[in-house]
Amino acid sequence: MKNTTRIAALVLMATTGVANAGGSEGSLGVGAEFMLSGFSFGGSPTGGGTSVGLGGPSLNYDAGAFHVGGFLAVLDPGGANNTTIEFGGRFYYHVHSTAMADFGIGGTIGVLNYDMGDDRGTALFIEPGFQMRVFLQANVALSLGAGLAIGAADADGVALIGDAAGSAGFHYYFF
Repeated sequence: MKNTTRIAALVLMATTGVANAGGSEGSLGVGAEFMLSGFSFGGSPTGGGTSVGLGGPSLNYDAGAFHVGGFLAVLDPGGANNTTIEFGGRFYYHVHSTAMADFGIGGTIGVLNYDMGDDRGTALFIEPGFQMRVFLQANVALSLGAGLAIGAADADGVALIGDAAGSAGFHYYFF
């Protein structure tokens, strides 16, 4: 009986490999990513307007030392000429990684094309900062980021705040 237990333990140890996390080189993740820019439109500089948060369905590619990705969203409510289009991309270089998490430095760029009544507005958001990804399972990741939000084009301004500047997302990785 002891020999059978030892043999079973040896077979189990011999067939057990190193676990791959979603941060594995060459993995592809699908999910959603949202930029929380801290900007608002149509109110006073201290608030009261419509808060802007870009994001939507997302795709990530993990190259091992870094990951890149992008998102695209389209909103077309009833009515004429009121379609909103959002898209953006991100790059984060991993300065530290473990089997189930990584910490990256980089940033996100997002574009919002929206209805302004008789005209269209195009807001550009540039968000340099950091991102932490935590893998809940080997292939499921939650991401949170923070940094500096810079609005350009029709979104002039800078926001360095603690409550609504950053990003959040989730991805399922295939490898």
